[in-house]
Amino acid sequence: MASRLVLRIQERYARLTAGEQKLAQLILDRQDDILTHSATEIAEMAGVSKATAARFFQHLGYADFNEVKLQAREERNRTEPYEYSLAKSEQVALGRTIGAHLELELRNLTKTFEEMRSDKVREAAELLAAAPRVWVLGLGTEEGVARYTRLMFSRLRHSVMILGINQGSWAEDLAMTGPKDVLLLVTLPPHQPILKPILSYAATSRLSVITVTDRTSMLEAQRYSRVVLPCHVASFALGASHTTVMSAIRLLALTFAAQVGKSAEQRAEIIAGIHEELGDIE
Repeated sequence: MASRLVLRIQERYARLTAGEQKLAQLILDRQDDILTHSATEIAEMAGVSKATAARFFQHLGYADFNEVKLQAREERNRTEPYEYSLAKSEQVALGRTIGAHLELELRNLTKTFEEMRSDKVREAAELLAAAPRVWVLGLGTEEGVARYTRLMFSRLRHSVMILGINQGSWAEDLAMTGPKDVLLLVTLPPHQPILKPILSYAATSRLSVITVTDRTSMLEAQRYSRVVLPCHVASFALGASHTTVMSAIRLLALTFAAQVGKSAEQRAEIIAGIHEELGDIE
């Protein structure tokens, strides 16, 4: 899809008119429609006039819709499709060169952040800033990512906890959650069976869910999440690559720190002072 178009929309979204934002949202949700529909058809799907559509593309820096469609075709032809797992035989990544590994990781990162919506990252940061408590959840191979996430955000705010950190403590931890809390979920396939009842309880207790997941799980995650941050996680073997997931979490943490400003700085100073008293860091 036209990733440059997505980036331009994200950069200018707040300055668009209400009608233009309706059109922008349609394009962000249905990016491939640029290749298969006319400007008139896209305007009709968004419920705006042809004049609004023309102004919208001009505000983004395009001469007209034909230039947008040409760019989309060029980018589609340049980009080779790839899947969640690029190799399924037993003779896989061990024989890959460093260059091949680097190329795939860079491709994951590039596609992830070209497609990621800055307004969604800001919305997630705002939810985290307003929450009395933040609960982090990662199951299976994502448990380590959850621990990293908890450490990252605990340096910026108070009351950041891992959900189910003690084996068999799901009920006790969930009983401590409140309706204004945030559940920051990191989940990649295969999704574990315990996740469904946890999310059901989260909906009942009105937790706001922020989900970091892979692109293939995005639609399912939207059903139970306030915000979804999708990542490309293709790998040669050994399951999904977590590179983009970790980077997306770091981006979210940086956005949160900018959102709360002074309180994050004060939190970091307090932690630095405690480290100095403990003498646990040289």
